[in-house]
Amino acid sequence: MRDVKPDLLEKRFLQPFASKAVSPPPVWLMRQAGRYLPEYRQVRADAGSFLDLCYTPKLAAEVTLQPIRRYGFDAAILFSDILVVPDALGQSVRFAEGEGPRLDPIKSVEGLARLALSNTNDKFARVCETVERLSQALPRETALIGFCGAPWTVATYMAEGKGSSDQAAARSWAYRDRTGFAQLIDILTEASIVYLTGQIEAGADAIQIFDSWAGSLADDEFMRWVVAPTARIVKGLRTRFPNVPIIGFPRGAAAMLQPYIEGTDVDGVSCDTSCPLSVMQTIAKTGTAVQGNLDPLLLVTGGDALDARADALCSAMTGLPFVFNLGHGIVPGTPPENVARLVDRVRQHRN
Repeated sequence: MRDVKPDLLEKRFLQPFASKAVSPPPVWLMRQAGRYLPEYRQVRADAGSFLDLCYTPKLAAEVTLQPIRRYGFDAAILFSDILVVPDALGQSVRFAEGEGPRLDPIKSVEGLARLALSNTNDKFARVCETVERLSQALPRETALIGFCGAPWTVATYMAEGKGSSDQAAARSWAYRDRTGFAQLIDILTEASIVYLTGQIEAGADAIQIFDSWAGSLADDEFMRWVVAPTARIVKGLRTRFPNVPIIGFPRGAAAMLQPYIEGTDVDGVSCDTSCPLSVMQTIAKTGTAVQGNLDPLLLVTGGDALDARADALCSAMTGLPFVFNLGHGIVPGTPPENVARLVDRVRQHRN
């Protein structure tokens, strides 16, 4: 496991990534800044488009800080989007209200000509300015997480032109033309290293790599398109930032978590709701930090069921390097009071 700088270990969130058990466990939630918060909705309305919000450092920093002010999470995660990378590279990205992202699809190697790493400077710089603002504004004890989308997941949006249920466009391209699809993955891998390097230099304490569609691949394709590019990103960052924890989130791939950890050398993994607690325990016992896996819909429901599962997670992971989190992001209809209830419940837990 990585040796986290001693002066950073005062941040509870970072301690599990030095293989330390913390009681009660640190807590933050994926998509903790978002539409379930009325203060976010106000800033979002004032910002114009969603991408305008992502690229306006003052506003992006503000919405990142909102859940920290409300709940005092142990970590803040940069407010941005995984599709900043293709947008910065030169692929047109827009967000249709109520429909999600829309991109001008790239379905073959010929379409790669519109992408260039040299295009990214301005947009990456704006995101990194947000990180710099946050590193100065956050409480000293609160860690700051930077992030990117993993090359495979970002490529699925680029090839389909939108989100999809089966990632058919990217999977078909990868089968049909391995060399051409590998060129796209290479472009995204290099851009991700540059992007995350900028975030760390601006003040990010840790990095998370979101591979939301990792679970759509067969085992051999998983190793080729998920593990190998992620390993390159990790290696590229480690050469300059050996003490910055890197977290992987190969969603939907619980059966492949061990080869993912071994193949990528990440310091921790986020586990989705379908990942068994026994698997999380087995991984954590090796010293690898584990995050997850509370069902986001249980956070919507609240009540005794929420309390019971939170207690079960904390008890099962006691004595292990564990960060309390969801199995995916907070959904828009989540009552804010349920989030407060969850945070209080986790913080009341003792060995």
